[in-house]
Amino acid sequence: MFFELLAGKYQKFIYRLWKFAQYGLITLVIYILAVSFNFLWLFGGMPSLKQLENPESELASEVIGSDGEILGKFFFENRSLAEYHEIPINVVNALVATEDARFTEHSGLDLRSWGRAAFGILTANRSGGGSTLTQQLAKNLFSTREDNYKGVLGKVPILGMVIIKTKEWITAVKLERRYTKQEILTMYLNTVDFGSGAMGIKSAAKTYFAKEIKDLSVEECALLVGIVQAPTRWNPKLHPENAKYRRNIVLGQMKEYGYLSIGQFNYLKEKPIKLKYAVENQNSGLAPYFREFLRGYLKNWLKTQGKEVEDLYTEGYKIYTTIDSRMQRYAEDAVKEHMKTQQAKFDATWKGKNPWVQWDAKRNTFVEMKDFIENAIKRSWRYQQLKKEYGDDEVAINKVMKTKVRMRVFSYSGDKDTLMSPVDSIKYYKRFLNIGFMAMDPLDGGIKAWVGGTNFKYFKYDHVQQSTRQPGSTFKPFVYATAIENGFSTCQQITDQPITFGSADGISGTWTPKNSDGRYSYASLTLRQALGKSINSISAYLIKEFKPDAVVSMARRMGITTPLDATPSLCLGVSDVSVFEMVAAYCGFANQGKLPTPYFITRIEDKNGNEVVRFDPDTKEVLSKEVAYKMIHLMKGATQGGGTAAGLSKFGVLDGNEVAAKTGTTSLFSDSWFIGMTPSLVAGVWVGGDDRAIHFRTIGEGQGARAAMPAWGLFFQKLYADNKIEYKKGTFLKPSNLSVSGDCVFAAGENTTVDSTQYVPPKIKVEEKDEELL
Repeated sequence: MFFELLAGKYQKFIYRLWKFAQYGLITLVIYILAVSFNFLWLFGGMPSLKQLENPESELASEVIGSDGEILGKFFFENRSLAEYHEIPINVVNALVATEDARFTEHSGLDLRSWGRAAFGILTANRSGGGSTLTQQLAKNLFSTREDNYKGVLGKVPILGMVIIKTKEWITAVKLERRYTKQEILTMYLNTVDFGSGAMGIKSAAKTYFAKEIKDLSVEECALLVGIVQAPTRWNPKLHPENAKYRRNIVLGQMKEYGYLSIGQFNYLKEKPIKLKYAVENQNSGLAPYFREFLRGYLKNWLKTQGKEVEDLYTEGYKIYTTIDSRMQRYAEDAVKEHMKTQQAKFDATWKGKNPWVQWDAKRNTFVEMKDFIENAIKRSWRYQQLKKEYGDDEVAINKVMKTKVRMRVFSYSGDKDTLMSPVDSIKYYKRFLNIGFMAMDPLDGGIKAWVGGTNFKYFKYDHVQQSTRQPGSTFKPFVYATAIENGFSTCQQITDQPITFGSADGISGTWTPKNSDGRYSYASLTLRQALGKSINSISAYLIKEFKPDAVVSMARRMGITTPLDATPSLCLGVSDVSVFEMVAAYCGFANQGKLPTPYFITRIEDKNGNEVVRFDPDTKEVLSKEVAYKMIHLMKGATQGGGTAAGLSKFGVLDGNEVAAKTGTTSLFSDSWFIGMTPSLVAGVWVGGDDRAIHFRTIGEGQGARAAMPAWGLFFQKLYADNKIEYKKGTFLKPSNLSVSGDCVFAAGENTTVDSTQYVPPKIKVEEKDEELL
């Protein structure tokens, strides 16, 4: 009776409350529909069904080595996709325990979390937010807070935030309908920002720990999950104490929800943070010079496919290359080790003096180039920018150029912080030697290692493909191959004596090339002895006999594309070439006369693993296998006693192995070269200053055998020590119709009147002497 009287008394109130609830529900439905369909364009757009089913985010394109290791990436956002099966269970547990403990129970929205968040606000105890992982994913995937999703009402304070939240709720529910919980977790971990430029768990593991995600420890998983809440505040590099505090909160949550025992928690919370921090960018990773070359190549390729250049940074291509990451490491290590030694020698040579010099014939010595630095300053980027700002006011420009500022500079002991003016910086960097190194498989043309300089961060210019320099005597094999192909016998003896060129040879005046020591032995030398000791007079004799045009034609057939001067001096390598084309050309000798086209990409796949394009190796016959083998035999002479490359023996690469090689040194020692061939791998090295005026003082210091060859020896030493790499020691394949007798190679039944065993060795000692151009 009492309740009936009470109901009667409050009947109108209950009725009104019920009506209010009905109207409120109807209003809510209308509001949600209005937001969903952007009624009268007041609320702004929503992600479409197509976007929900195919959510797009910028994916980094990965450059992958032939052994499966990622060499580096191209990206605007450093994001690589991880599959759910790759993600450690500790990452999942830490994330759910910390960010959304009821993740498996709700359908995108969690009313209990809203209540907890509201209570936290009212009590000033903000222990957690109300957003589920699915809501956070909606925000990450579709940028719901950006202007392109805002309508007229979205710009109204408070109301705009309510609309944004509504959109995230609606999108979260839609995501839950279309994806499994595992898929939502995976998408979340692939899209969330972990700070330091790392987008997604895969990039974060690389950035903070240099690890694959499968190798993360429990405490590392907790640390990464902890960063998500505030990527700057909890960044372990910037704020290690904050990061440890946050990591332990995550570990505590894992304990709270049964993912860790009390003992595990107590042990893990005391562990220090051990980072292996390296932000991924164009300067990091393996083969940066190669990747920069590849970037330009891929941009052009995308244009030919009718695609946007930006796709390279956003579409998640997987570019499979021929570079072997292990061989690349050995090359980079060998280059660093060698150049550190060479730079120390170079600095000692020019101690107290500037190394930018020119030869003074009257004084018979090197003298400093007075305007060298002034000209370098005017070519610098900094000067050009100041010129735009100050015009012709050289006083103002010079004041800035000579003002010392804090900067970080390169050194072989590591990056060095110093106080230096832009002028000082130019002088500092001009003193450094640089290097180009490339290794190629001669059978298919696959490039296995590429080092374009001493340090990509500070020296961007690529000395493998971008730079061209005089090759010196490494060009001589093209001269000898011309002679051999045109019937010149390997058994022919030639006298080491002056060869003079004149008007009949197409030059004005006369020219008599000298040997490296300025003397002639007047001894009769076999071609193997002459090429092995790099006797300039013999190369001069051959080009005089067979003409420069024929040598140019031979070089062109062997793949040399840079301009070549068809003059007698070509026999000493005066026309600029690149390491890239010289190594490729030598592959024609090592591959029985079949010249492989250099290739560096095997295939490209899209982000879904579908093959977009495949690149197949290609070769063409440019020499007969007989001529090619004769050239190999001649160049093996360089590694024998008395040859310019005999010093390779100290690296152990000649034991049980055949190496055919050629050294090269140019005029005034500006360029030092070495190219060596094994049956399975060809590699070439160039060393010199970026400016030709910067070089060693003597041929003893600057010759190819000393300034360049050791880098080759160190690389192959490291390579052969690795039993897991397929490139082993071996012997060159000799055509069955050829026979070898001493220095001579001849066809079966070929009539030769020269017995190589009767040759009298020259009396001069030229071991470890190289050639020069004058």
